[in-house]
Amino acid sequence: MANFSASRLWLMRAAFLGLGLLIIYFHLLPLDTVPRRWAPPDFLIAFAFAWSLRRPDYAPMLIIAGIMLTADLLFQRPPGLMALLVVLGSEYLKNRAAALRGASFVAEWLAVCLTLLSITVLNRMVLAVFAVQQAQLSLSLIQMVMTMLAYPLVVLVTQSVLGVRKLTPADIEAMGGRA
Repeated sequence: MANFSASRLWLMRAAFLGLGLLIIYFHLLPLDTVPRRWAPPDFLIAFAFAWSLRRPDYAPMLIIAGIMLTADLLFQRPPGLMALLVVLGSEYLKNRAAALRGASFVAEWLAVCLTLLSITVLNRMVLAVFAVQQAQLSLSLIQMVMTMLAYPLVVLVTQSVLGVRKLTPADIEAMGGRA
């Protein structure tokens, strides 16, 4: 049976925070100074969604908001917009986690893809309403699709390397919750 102690909970929360900061660090490294014609996947969002669906208690809203706000400031995006959208998306997925627990991976992936699509559309709409300069539509769509395609890899790493698995009904009962 899995260990449900408070120390494990805080260790995994710290691991999520560390993972987010590590992704930001590697994103800021000047490895390629030539502008690209494509956008890489947003691993911050993918890991936030994977952890929110698999173990919502490991990815609390304040940590997700803090990581995403830090990313907004360091990546020179409008402060708080993407953080708000990702927090709303992850909270939506956390609420759907119980329904998706018994479903197949395809259902989980579809829920994440629809949430990513919503975030991308809302982000572009808000930026357009406030006349904020934004990246080309093609780059935003490429990043969204690349993030959707990278999600299964993120789940594989999350589950096999980091040990963040979906809760089973027996685990929930052992923690004192309802299945």
